[in-house]
Amino acid sequence: MDDTEVVIAPVNLAAKVDEALAVQAVAFGLDEAEIAVRRHIVLRHLLSPGALAYGAMTPDGRLVGFVYGMPNDRSHWWSTIVEPYLRATGSEGWLDGSFVITELHVHPAHQGKGLGRGLITTITDRSGLARSILSAIDTESPARGLYRSLGYTDLARQVLFPSAPRPYAVMGAPLPLSRREN
Repeated sequence: MDDTEVVIAPVNLAAKVDEALAVQAVAFGLDEAEIAVRRHIVLRHLLSPGALAYGAMTPDGRLVGFVYGMPNDRSHWWSTIVEPYLRATGSEGWLDGSFVITELHVHPAHQGKGLGRGLITTITDRSGLARSILSAIDTESPARGLYRSLGYTDLARQVLFPSAPRPYAVMGAPLPLSRREN
């Protein structure tokens, strides 16, 4: 499929949660047990005040990528895990007034064509906040390269989440995100 026909638009992610998790499973390598756990998490996140979701959709309505996020709330699980790491680097203030990119995934067949960039810039532009934070596996990867090209910088590294096999980096960027590719 020609990705020029793929449209980025608001999506009712709760209605398309299984389709979104199928994309995430392929893109991120999740098994059925992880998908089942994440389904409940996604549905709970979408109830958060200010939560937004966008999808990359083919003309026939198939989801090939998605992003969702919400204004950070220090009482949320993610925030409580990353707070001590951010405090240690003097970056704890990023937890206030930031839009968290909770998940961003593009099906591998559609990666490298600008959809991830389009999804994240669209959602952050609509967030109404001055900055954005996210976590990504702490390794040099295409995802980390994308985030850096958008203006995200490392706020903390080697962040350990319970049950995650690899450490993460927490990254932050002022909004709007950079539109130039590095």
